[in-house]
Amino acid sequence: MNERFEIPARLKTTSFVLMLIGIVTLLLGVFTLMNSHAADHEVMHAERTRFWLVLLHNSVFFLLICVASVFIQAAASLAQGGWIVAYKRVPEAIGANVWIFGLITMVVLFCIAFVFNIDGHNPIYHWVHPEGDRVLEGKSGFLNKGMFAGFTIVTITLWSFFGRKFRALSIAQESAPKNSTKIYWNMVKWSAGFLLVYALTQMSTTPWMWIMSIDAHWYSTMFSWYTFASAFVSGMSLILLWVVYLKNQGNLEIVNKEHIHDLGKFMFAFSIFWTYVWFAQYMLIWYSNIPEETTYFKMRQQGPYGMIWYAVFIINFVMPILILMARPSKRNYFTVSFMAMIIIFGHWLDFYIMTMPGPLGVHWHLSWYELGIFAGFVGILIYTVANTLTKSSLIPNNHPLLKEALIHQS
Repeated sequence: MNERFEIPARLKTTSFVLMLIGIVTLLLGVFTLMNSHAADHEVMHAERTRFWLVLLHNSVFFLLICVASVFIQAAASLAQGGWIVAYKRVPEAIGANVWIFGLITMVVLFCIAFVFNIDGHNPIYHWVHPEGDRVLEGKSGFLNKGMFAGFTIVTITLWSFFGRKFRALSIAQESAPKNSTKIYWNMVKWSAGFLLVYALTQMSTTPWMWIMSIDAHWYSTMFSWYTFASAFVSGMSLILLWVVYLKNQGNLEIVNKEHIHDLGKFMFAFSIFWTYVWFAQYMLIWYSNIPEETTYFKMRQQGPYGMIWYAVFIINFVMPILILMARPSKRNYFTVSFMAMIIIFGHWLDFYIMTMPGPLGVHWHLSWYELGIFAGFVGILIYTVANTLTKSSLIPNNHPLLKEALIHQS
């Protein structure tokens, strides 16, 4: 079997239009800031902060959902799961482009931490200038520019390396001697190494540095698991969208409703897992009623972000549990595709709630700039993944578990 994918003209046009929207939005954002002469300096400073926060929000979100595909490959490899083999080229193509989103994220993060400054103060990462703040001075051994740069460079480099390595191993398996399992077991070893890296980055330090330190006086021991759950279910939804799209284009003939059902079950299960972590973090902080902890949720739940806060809960928990609980809904292509798009947007809003309130306060927006930058990142994602999919057969020929994937029954 040798299924080849060619990017349809409509998909290519869509990706270019979305990227153009993103570029135009970014340029308009720069132009607006350069020509801003607001009498209210607080509003002007909020707009400058908003400019960088939106880039931070989107770059980190899209990077983490792409890295989720690398994690999914590693977990399936260690579990020797045959169910993913039928469409493993999809997470491979997503993971192989982690380096692109990694570079964008690195540029944005470094500009914020090392360049962005308003009157000698960094309004996004307050820990950059901790002078006079006893709490931040106490955390300066970890929250400092050197640690931030070191963790960011190492993390993005390793994630990018593993994303490309996994795809290279998979492609190499096609030309390996028949029935050879050497590359297969090499993949298992590399997967174990990646999970160690993932545990020390996504599962712990990286979300602290990039996101939680925006509200540097507040901390949660569950925050990394929370961001993982949000990124993982979004990453699984992204994979499903590509699988269904390829099926509709006449590709991935070996994928059947059992495989779609598996993806639907992951979307449902990890929506519930996200809700569990969401509730556990919220409940413990609410129950303790410690002012320096509850202030984080007071701004989000009872302040100007209340509508979005409740919308995130409804979109990411109520809708999945009502729509995806039934078995037939997880086997219906339209239903799972619709829910996949809803889940991705819902968790994009979730990351919005994580990043925006601390620096912006009441000066929040969800308008042309936020949506335009989001469109630009979607366009980059569509084009890069589609382009990678064209480089090899969509069927991982010679994979030891391909037969198991062909006869898969849930």
